[in-house]
Amino acid sequence: MASGRRVADIIGLREDQLINKACSCAMKAHKSPENPYIIEKTLGSPETILFSFPGSWSVSDWFAQKPFGETKINRSGHPPKFPSLRSIGNDEVATVNEAFLRRFEDKILGSSDFQDKVQSAVTERKQILFTGHSLGGSTAILATLWFLERFFKSDSKIPPLCLTFGCPLTGNRIFSHALGRENWASYFIHFVMRYDIVPRLLLAPIPSIEQEFKSILQFFAAKSTTNEPAGGVPEAASNFHMIVMRNAASVATHAACKLMGSANMLMETVTSFIALSPYKPFGTYIFCTGNGKLVVLRNPDAVLQLLSYSSQLGSEREVAEIPCLSLHQHFGYENELQESLEMQDVVELKQLETLPLSAEVTGGDSATINSALNDLGLSTRARLCLRAAGELEKRKQVNKRNIDAREKDIHNAMNELETSYRANCELRKIIDMLKRYELPDDFEGQRAWVELGTRYRRLVEPLDIANYYRQLKNEDTGPYVTKGRPTRYRYTQRWREHAEKMPAESSGESHFWAEVEELSARTDSREGFEEVKEMVLKLERNIQKWVNGGEVGKDVLLEESTLVKWWKTLPQQHKLESCISGLIKN
Repeated sequence: MASGRRVADIIGLREDQLINKACSCAMKAHKSPENPYIIEKTLGSPETILFSFPGSWSVSDWFAQKPFGETKINRSGHPPKFPSLRSIGNDEVATVNEAFLRRFEDKILGSSDFQDKVQSAVTERKQILFTGHSLGGSTAILATLWFLERFFKSDSKIPPLCLTFGCPLTGNRIFSHALGRENWASYFIHFVMRYDIVPRLLLAPIPSIEQEFKSILQFFAAKSTTNEPAGGVPEAASNFHMIVMRNAASVATHAACKLMGSANMLMETVTSFIALSPYKPFGTYIFCTGNGKLVVLRNPDAVLQLLSYSSQLGSEREVAEIPCLSLHQHFGYENELQESLEMQDVVELKQLETLPLSAEVTGGDSATINSALNDLGLSTRARLCLRAAGELEKRKQVNKRNIDAREKDIHNAMNELETSYRANCELRKIIDMLKRYELPDDFEGQRAWVELGTRYRRLVEPLDIANYYRQLKNEDTGPYVTKGRPTRYRYTQRWREHAEKMPAESSGESHFWAEVEELSARTDSREGFEEVKEMVLKLERNIQKWVNGGEVGKDVLLEESTLVKWWKTLPQQHKLESCISGLIKN
């Protein structure tokens, strides 16, 4: 818990006024929607360049397809725009709102002017801040990710910042997981008013809100140019709010059951025929309570619970008032933040597993936290869900500490393996935890484990391959690489390829023996050499690269090795022209 500190200090900004400036620019962008973005500067060291993106009040810019409008990140571009947005070991690609992504690619990346201005700011060593309100916040998120992929890993030493205000959810849990792994989540700060409906609306399926949403967007369009639109709040507000929050509660309840390890079969049965939104929060969330207090929360599982519980309706009076307030608050960020930043009444929720369950707690830090939770209207059930999110994160850290404690044992086992060829199965347990996302998001990106996994793969996999073909498993199961390769090797290979920015499947130095076995069988069969010539040439080029790069020892080229014995059976003309002929002769 943190109280009495400046918001800027908690979230790593130079000054609080940068928040006000970003909010002002984000709201200003709505005034000129014909411009894909606006640029402003602030003085300081370093100077900050703000890129602000407008929102949109067109339904097609919010939803591209039903039921939730999501699409998988396309990683096939050259180079791909978002190569980091995936789970490495599980090889799951993140999903993102398709309409948001299309709008960003067409209106922002489609403008060479934008890319030139960003490049200029990077060259001049300026601090870059991307910001946006409403849908403009999602554009800011994608712009920040594009910047991180293109510049931050290589050219820029000054990390970007992304401040959003009333931003809708943009990606799924893999999206959130990837940012945690890359240690990028801290660059994203999202401000959310307690009742603002927009950060919650993508938790509802499109068909359920489509008609009401059209009138809501018309209201937003008018309110972006004038404080009080003619005609007031649309009649659809109440039904719209009810549908969104009912779906938000379903998503949060299902997530809470998983957090608590519930084996509720009814919940699983319901979700088998009721689609739940894939969208999940990420980054740092700052909830504005409406009375000047700010609540900071970084745990994405807890944020999802708070998005649901802090805006649920209780009394009959709230049923009449909150739906209208949920629309007006979407445009209340400037005034609210100006007041809140002056008051500096800030609470950071950190040790979630110790949150008070009673609304009556008094005295000490617990009273300060309890006051903030009361201001957000959190019931005992809501607090239990936040606690569960904290317990899950705590378990992940315990799992990691236990694994780290065994790192030396794994090293020792592999040292022994180098002389006695005995494998150690500790890595299998790690892979099982990764499959279930029971380790911290950043685990697969840690250099020590990438290097250990690579060493393990190179030492142990050739032994598994030899055993696979000695027992003729290929005749029953199929080729080792496509049918029999254990996931522990696939995972650790992907770790290295991601860490070193290598093309997918390019780090195959640990399993090339399987290719030798398969090619040997095929060249001995009726297929003959010509049928597999291209595969042989590719293998030879890789072997040359791996040997010269030290990734494969020169012992693979010894006279009695399986590789050399097979290679010598190839046609004489091919051997004379082969790129590894010199290596074998030497």
